[in-house]
Amino acid sequence: MPVAIVTGSDSGIGKAAAVILARQGWDVGITWHEDDYGANGTAEEVRGFGRRAEVRQIDLTQLEDVQNVIGSLADALGGVNALVNNAGTGASTPFLEMELDGWRQVVDTDLTGAYLAGQEAARRMVEQGEGGRIVNVTSVHEHVPKSGSSAYCAAKGGLGLLTKVMALELAEHGITVNAVAPGEIATPMTHQEDEDVSTEDRPAIPLGRPGDAREIGAVIAFLCSPQASYATGASFVIDGGMLLMGAEANALVES
Repeated sequence: MPVAIVTGSDSGIGKAAAVILARQGWDVGITWHEDDYGANGTAEEVRGFGRRAEVRQIDLTQLEDVQNVIGSLADALGGVNALVNNAGTGASTPFLEMELDGWRQVVDTDLTGAYLAGQEAARRMVEQGEGGRIVNVTSVHEHVPKSGSSAYCAAKGGLGLLTKVMALELAEHGITVNAVAPGEIATPMTHQEDEDVSTEDRPAIPLGRPGDAREIGAVIAFLCSPQASYATGASFVIDGGMLLMGAEANALVES
């Protein structure tokens, strides 16, 4: 059976992706940073579909440990066919007030840690000789800036362009690499986990609501599937139309 490793799968988008992949027949490697209870809950859901699950703690700022953890999951599950680089963090600090330690924490987690995990997974996929899938979860802020989020935007923008370079270099090995760029999603990171998104009003988003983590998980699972075999180097923006509003922002502010 195919094996997917999903970082940050203790909650939110990562958990949703892990559960959907398990439903579709994947064994899943699960990682957590602070929420071991959530990670083990994800594992139980995966096993509920008759699939294998392995759980490991990972701190992506401890760069020397990242590849060991990914390798440990791959060894325990008998290989790796897909990697979902989902774990991430952010900081709402004005550029002039951002300190180097805070910058490093965000960039190491969102970009350098993802690079190391992707490299380890890709090396194993090449050795296996069966191709593979890598999905990097970025953000709409891969594409547009956000005031007060210099480190986050730099990391997500960097991960978006890294995705394209990886796609170019790994194509000859049958490995596709894509980004998924969510808008506002109801997750712990936005303090909205498990809320009914249909009841939330977002006038600035054309669809009028935040997204559900399972809506992003479904796109990730598609990109890991054989049906997505001709998609590589792309960034799939899933944001309810948020980015379409740029040209109308001035009119909305005035009204």
